[in-house]
Amino acid sequence: MKQNPLIIFYALLIYVTTQLFWWSVLLIRFEPTKKTMIIGEVAVFLLLLAVGAYKIHQAHKEEERLNARQRNFLLSVTHELKSPLASIKLYIETILKRNLDKERQEAFLKNSLRDIERLHDLLENMLLASRYDKIHSLNSKEKFNFSQAVEKVVSRLQANVCDNRVLLAEIEPNINMFGDAFALTSVASNLIENAIKYSPKCEQVLVQLVESHHQVILKVIDRGVGIPDEEKQRIFDKFYRVGDENTRSTKGTGLGLFIVKQVLDNHQAHIEVKNNIPSGTIFQVTFNTYRKYA
Repeated sequence: MKQNPLIIFYALLIYVTTQLFWWSVLLIRFEPTKKTMIIGEVAVFLLLLAVGAYKIHQAHKEEERLNARQRNFLLSVTHELKSPLASIKLYIETILKRNLDKERQEAFLKNSLRDIERLHDLLENMLLASRYDKIHSLNSKEKFNFSQAVEKVVSRLQANVCDNRVLLAEIEPNINMFGDAFALTSVASNLIENAIKYSPKCEQVLVQLVESHHQVILKVIDRGVGIPDEEKQRIFDKFYRVGDENTRSTKGTGLGLFIVKQVLDNHQAHIEVKNNIPSGTIFQVTFNTYRKYA
């Protein structure tokens, strides 16, 4: 039977504390003139022991939380892989087994392509997370048109969410950046996908990209559920997802915002998480333009 290591630790702690009190009583009886010194040393030892026990307890709890996030990540990845694969299989089998007209075939193929893109994004996120875990930075930097990259992300995601126009884009043209084009594009993709995911169905999301006062600013503004203040810093931790692990219904792996933060740190960029009024969240990414062509 698997035992909780904390139980053994606390049993040893109680034993040590009991023995300490017993030996201190014996010492005071043997040398009553040193009673004050003995009590002082025992108090210091107990204080250090309590601090150490607290730190160990906190570290154990944090390890349990990380393990829970990793288990949730594996379950989420399994679901995220199985769902589009099952959908693609069903579409292809339907095309092969039934005599569909050209319009229906094209619709099924487009849906299959959408699921393939979803798989592609998931695998690329996992690859990016793995690369940052190993080397903490990416060095394939080049000059590229950031405006076009964000426009392509908006266009691709718009086609996948709703029939009406969900994504509103205010993108200043020809903003050039120097950096990892793929990684920075993934920043825009993850932020916009997050905004869509945590918003009511077909709720509008605003994407802004401007250059102003020697800075390039990317904003993703949604009117969704919002993020509690106490979780705003933790959302960038690996595998962390807002809400309770057992009751959360929104799909995801907990890698998207971790990748966003790692990529932006590698590009000396800053990200802020603000409350949108009356509801929702604003993610604001700021690049200093004097670093654009560094």
